[in-house]
Amino acid sequence: MNYKENILLFNKQLDDYKRSNKKCFVTSSFQTQSVPLLHIISKVDNTIPVYFIDTAFLFAETYQFKEKLQRELKLNIIDIKSPIPHSQQLDSNGFFHYASNPDHCCYLNKVMPLDSLLKENNVWMTGVRKDQTLNRATMEMEEPCKFGSIVFRPMLAWTSKDIYDYIREYDLPKHPLEKSGYVSIGCVPCTTIGIGMDNRESRWQGQNKTECGLHN
Repeated sequence: MNYKENILLFNKQLDDYKRSNKKCFVTSSFQTQSVPLLHIISKVDNTIPVYFIDTAFLFAETYQFKEKLQRELKLNIIDIKSPIPHSQQLDSNGFFHYASNPDHCCYLNKVMPLDSLLKENNVWMTGVRKDQTLNRATMEMEEPCKFGSIVFRPMLAWTSKDIYDYIREYDLPKHPLEKSGYVSIGCVPCTTIGIGMDNRESRWQGQNKTECGLHN
């Protein structure tokens, strides 16, 4: 892959959005897979808001990795949380929804914060790729999104190999849990050690669920 060409294309698209007075933002889960897009943003325009949707169920290592990337890449990272406090996120048995209704848990902790951003901005940039899930394989690089916004997916055609080649070429860090066998890292209750790269089956194991609701 010609990384310089991809960065130029990304920069051109970003310039087009800016000339149209569109407000842009990025969301990131701060996994290893997130690093190339974050690195490109740091080179192209590190003032772009990078939102970290903090469910408060994440691994301590994810928070540490986010802080490391913020220091090293000088990113404009902004934390955002659900408007519904955890004390109001219990089911009828008094348990968190991730145990009984993970889709609703994702809605409260991921979709609701994203919706507030989509209402206030014009372009949502995300690092999803076609090779990650069957759902993502059908996506286009730019598509209409909720509340009259646009979703732009600059990494859509990249493969897992491209991601790791880029990381090696630029000597970028990896999420510390990856060396322990975690390949798709989300919230603690819904993440298990996986086998192979991009194994979304390591999330919500045993359930017919591979997306958190942000991308479907």
